[in-house]
Amino acid sequence: MGLKEGTRAARLAKVVGLVGLVGVGATGCSTEEVLRFGWPVGVTEQAHRMQELWTWSVVAALAVGAIVWGLILWSVAFHRKKSEDLPRQVAYNLPLELVLIVVPTIIVAVLFYFTAVTQNFVTKKTGDADVTVDVVAFQWNWEFKYPEFKLPGAEPVDGKEPVVSTIGSSGEVPLMVLPQGKRVLFNLESTDVIHSFYVPEFHFKRDVFPMPKKNNQDSSFEISPIDRTGSLVGRCAELCGSFHAVMNFEIRVLEPGDFDRYMKLRQEKNPKTGQFHTAAEALTEMKCGELCTPYAVTTKPFDTDRTAREASSGGGR
Repeated sequence: MGLKEGTRAARLAKVVGLVGLVGVGATGCSTEEVLRFGWPVGVTEQAHRMQELWTWSVVAALAVGAIVWGLILWSVAFHRKKSEDLPRQVAYNLPLELVLIVVPTIIVAVLFYFTAVTQNFVTKKTGDADVTVDVVAFQWNWEFKYPEFKLPGAEPVDGKEPVVSTIGSSGEVPLMVLPQGKRVLFNLESTDVIHSFYVPEFHFKRDVFPMPKKNNQDSSFEISPIDRTGSLVGRCAELCGSFHAVMNFEIRVLEPGDFDRYMKLRQEKNPKTGQFHTAAEALTEMKCGELCTPYAVTTKPFDTDRTAREASSGGGR
């Protein structure tokens, strides 16, 4: 009997190992992709810390799951009913009950510790950001203001000196241009309902609340320097109305020198129009290759005219 059970256990282990090997191989993913568990590649230190927390939390969960599954399979394989005799009972087993209390408590405590440490790192504000962006969300688009970059000679609006800003519309996706290698502070505000500022490569999102703020809501966050240039899609991650799904924006990350040129152009007037350069005009003027494409490349604008949609071919009215 012992030999048969040992053979059965070895066969079961081989089958499980083969299934696992086929499952991993069939994904076609590299080791690095597997360990990201579907997360996009982060571009900030905060993003990397969030990914580490997620990765090791999943590894811990899989380890616990493997132990539980193993115990279940072990019980099914070796403790099936073999006779009418009642098996040995283990109720009120004090050592076992202590293990079942102590081990989960330790697991929860460890997860809580690393979660708190990561959260404090991600939400920390140094007060020494290189660039500040005021993000204004509204149904169903975005406006980005750069309070440190004034528009020289522009008439005050509501007693405030105008600053460089970009506002989206149903015909144009707004571009938020940022420098690579610089710390950025985001101040968030909504003009109507609750929205959510979300950039997948930041591995972070924050709700955007209408004024006035309540319950000590933190309306700002800071990111460490973005580690590469390129275009990143941004989205609203809070259901906010009819066109929530298309309330997107794009972050364009330029090298510091190109960012300075961009801001200088935004503070100058276009001789053809007599108005300050728009984001698209400034990027076109810079002529710095793909990074200076004047319009969004990660997402498309949307048509707010509902009547422009074609009816389905179904028979309903």
